[in-house]
Amino acid sequence: MSGNTDDYEAVVSSTKSEVVATFKERRGMLAGLQHALHVNPALVPLFVLVASIVLFGALLGSKFFSPFALTLILQQVQIVGIVAAAQSLVILTAGIDLSVGAIAVLSSVIMGQFTFRYGLPVEVAIACGLAVGTMIGAINGWLIAVMKLPPFIVTLGMWQIVLAANFLYSQNATIRSQDIEEQAPLLQFLGTTFKIGADADGRGGATFTVGVIAMVAIFLFLAYVLRHTAWGRHVYAIGDDPEAAQLSGVNVRGMLISVYAVTGFICAIAGWALIGRIGSVSPTSGQLLNIESITAVVIGGISLFGGRGSILGALFGALIVGVFTLGLRLAGADAQWTFLLIGALIIGAVAVDQWIRKVSA
Repeated sequence: MSGNTDDYEAVVSSTKSEVVATFKERRGMLAGLQHALHVNPALVPLFVLVASIVLFGALLGSKFFSPFALTLILQQVQIVGIVAAAQSLVILTAGIDLSVGAIAVLSSVIMGQFTFRYGLPVEVAIACGLAVGTMIGAINGWLIAVMKLPPFIVTLGMWQIVLAANFLYSQNATIRSQDIEEQAPLLQFLGTTFKIGADADGRGGATFTVGVIAMVAIFLFLAYVLRHTAWGRHVYAIGDDPEAAQLSGVNVRGMLISVYAVTGFICAIAGWALIGRIGSVSPTSGQLLNIESITAVVIGGISLFGGRGSILGALFGALIVGVFTLGLRLAGADAQWTFLLIGALIIGAVAVDQWIRKVSA
């Protein structure tokens, strides 16, 4: 009798295994797609980027598929890309920073004014601009981490404060490109261009700027830090569940302050690159960087709920915006089509993120 019972249990167990295996196989494709997007969240923006390049390349031919056009995209998105890298760090902690654009512009103004108004060496002025950006970011982090104020409210208020300070301090005066070229060319260093693949006469080839190289270097460095260091793992842990991170030994307050300080520092670099990009120091430049950076981050697949996403996705998101902007411009389309398509991409990216969260649950 005991032997018959064992045989029966073995048959039932085998039958259950077959049923479970059949159920898993039935959901295999959907689960595999969800798992791939969960583990590699940059896959969706990368696919959209490649598809958009192929689409505009097929429509416009060599007009779009030229070294000049493709590298022009990189030059156009370098400022937004650098700020998006900074914004990504904050959003990964389930926060938001609406002051990033104002920090970048004020940092550039500090660099210019300290050089021309006070006669400081340009190297010292640039260092002061980077320090001011870092300090403002650290203040944001302190108010959020220690005072427990909502990130949206804190950075919204800081955006207004920094914007007003920018105009009051600069007296709404622009430092001309010609003056910078003659007296402080280092301020325009990140706007320095160089060619790759040009002929003996300097024609053709791809044109890059030092700012583009800086943007790519920042993304690669942050990708390594977030993936391979304790600091990076703590950023994800805080965004996923700050209370659980605190219980596991993470210094949540210190981490948040450091994240916002690093964000301010990177925004100050963007301010330096902004001088190189436009050639002058203007207090009215970069007013939409906060919205544009959030757009790049969202399209790049980084979850607004924090704790999930690849920072390289933000780079792909910025490039997607650049591809659509240039492609539609070359096609002669109305500029409003760019906003329409980017808006659709934002909604689509959030929908995909919600789908991944739902399936994961």
